[in-house]
Amino acid sequence: MNKPYPQAQNPLLLRFHRLMDAFAKSDDERDFYLDKVEGFIVFADLDKGSKELEDLEKEIIEHQDRYCILPKMTFYETKKFMEGFVNEKVYDIDTKEKLLDIIQSKEARDHFIEFIYDHLTELEKWQQYYSERSRIRIIEWLRSQSIQFVFEEDLDLTKSVMEKVKRHLFDVKVPKDVVIAREALSLKAKTYYSNEALNPRPKRGRPPKQVIKIETEPQITGDMYTTVPLPALLFLYLPDITSATSVTFSARFDTEAQLLASLRGSSRVKVDSKLEALSERLESLRHLSSRLTDIKDITGLDKESKLIKAVSKDVPSFEEEDEDHPKKTKIMDVVKGLLPKKREARVPLKEGEVAPVKPEAKTVSHIQKKHKK
Repeated sequence: MNKPYPQAQNPLLLRFHRLMDAFAKSDDERDFYLDKVEGFIVFADLDKGSKELEDLEKEIIEHQDRYCILPKMTFYETKKFMEGFVNEKVYDIDTKEKLLDIIQSKEARDHFIEFIYDHLTELEKWQQYYSERSRIRIIEWLRSQSIQFVFEEDLDLTKSVMEKVKRHLFDVKVPKDVVIAREALSLKAKTYYSNEALNPRPKRGRPPKQVIKIETEPQITGDMYTTVPLPALLFLYLPDITSATSVTFSARFDTEAQLLASLRGSSRVKVDSKLEALSERLESLRHLSSRLTDIKDITGLDKESKLIKAVSKDVPSFEEEDEDHPKKTKIMDVVKGLLPKKREARVPLKEGEVAPVKPEAKTVSHIQKKHKK
C-alpha cells in the first residue's frame, strides 16, 4: 500500500452481516468494493448519475491498491449452497426431493428461498447454515487479500470503548483503555487466520448443560470514517443489518422485508381467487332463488301452493256415512284410526252385573261401494 495513506494502528473493524449482504448481492450488474484503509464498503450503484459514476471509476482505477472488488456470486456457488444445505440439513425425504427438483429448475435461487420461507421447520436451519457458510467464504477472501480484520459482531467490548477505538484509528498516542482494547483486537484477529476459522469443529468431551439462551443485541456502534474520498462518498454502502436473518439469499429482492411482502402478496392472490369463485357461486344461488320466488301463475298462487293443491286432488277422501250429518273425516282422524289403540283399563264388575257387549264394526267392501254408486 502506498505511503500517502494513513496506517491503521489496530485491525480493521468490519461488519460481518454487512459484508454477508454485499457478498450475496454482488453479481454481474452490481459491483462492491472494500476499502483497505478504513474498511468501508463502496457500492457502484448504476442508478446514480453518469458524472458521479465516472468520478468513482476514476477514483478506483487510480487507487487500485486501496480498493478490492468483492467476488461475484456465481451460479455454481449458489447451487453449491443449496445442494449442501439439502444434503446436510434436510432430513424429510419428501422435502429433500422437492428441493432437489427446485434446484434443477429455472430461477432455482428464488424458488428455493420461497419454498424455504413457506416451511418454517427448514427456515431456521437454512439461516444458520447460510450464515456459517458465508462466514467461511468471507474469511477466506479476506485472508487472500492479506487484510488484518476483526468482525465487530464478535467483540465483547463496550460501546464507549468501541467508539474511542474508531475515533483514534490512526493515532499513535491514545488513552489506556484504547491501548487495552487494541491488544484484545490483535489477539482476536489472529483467530481468523487459524485453521479452526475455516474448519470449525465441535468441542470434545461431555456436552455442556442445557441453559436457556438469552439473546442480546450486539453492541454495534455508528460508522466513523475520516478518509473517504469525495468521489466515493456518495456510494458508501451503510445498511443497518444486525442479524443474519435480515440477509436474504434471493437475487430478486434486496431485503427480507421485500421478500416477505412478495410472499404475502402471492398467498393473498390465491386466497382472493378462491373468495372470488365462492362469491360468484353465492351470487348465482341468489339469482336462482329470486327467479323461483318471482314465478307466479295467473291466480296468484305460487309453485308451492299449486303443487300442494295438485297433490291434494289425487288423495282419496275418507268418508263415513251418517244418515243425519254426512261429513268428511279429517286427516288426523284417519291417522288415529290406523294407530294401535290403548288398552282400556279393566274395571272389576260388581255382583250381578254383565259386561257390556261392543257393537261389531260395520265394514263396507270395495265392491259394495261401487254397487251403491
